[in-house]
Amino acid sequence: MLTLDHIAIAAERLDAGADAVERALGLPLQGGGQHAAMGTHNRLLSLGPDYLEVIAIDPEGTPPAQPRWFDLDRFKGPARATTWICRCADLDAALAVSPPGTGLPWSLARGDLSWRMAVPRDGKLPFDGLFPALIEWQGPAHPAPRLTDLGARLTGLRLFSPQAEALGAALLPLVDDPRITIIAAAAPRMEAVIATPEGEVVL
Repeated sequence: MLTLDHIAIAAERLDAGADAVERALGLPLQGGGQHAAMGTHNRLLSLGPDYLEVIAIDPEGTPPAQPRWFDLDRFKGPARATTWICRCADLDAALAVSPPGTGLPWSLARGDLSWRMAVPRDGKLPFDGLFPALIEWQGPAHPAPRLTDLGARLTGLRLFSPQAEALGAALLPLVDDPRITIIAAAAPRMEAVIATPEGEVVL
């Protein structure tokens, strides 16, 4: 089974995206870092056992030889939730039961954090990006326990899809999390519902 690990909020520029999320949540983000292999960078927020990252293309980074993860090369518009990432104990086994196009394993690191992650060849996850990205953390180090807990929690993840039935069937044997709701819709989109000390916010 997969476990929801974190939520990615994509942005055209990291500073602008982080400012927008901080204003929406009324909480400050913490420093993340650079992903040299993908040419991206991020900032983070604790969601208790989970976390949120605002991620964007790093203008000073080197582009990878293939499209970047989270379909960031084609991202336009205001910062918004675009990807959910699930961790697994065995990435290869998880990929074997995931839809085609979920990705190929990459070995990645940032500081003392190291992980394997499935990255799609075209940068876009199945079901118009609504299928989760898969991650296998290497060793005990994980971002969530290092972040200051300011009381924010992910209380809902809404996946709006024109392929809602098929998406649900693909996720059923893999993820059991009552926060996840799949909703039939004409166009794909995602909403992350965050409870904060000042009230509920939808990103």
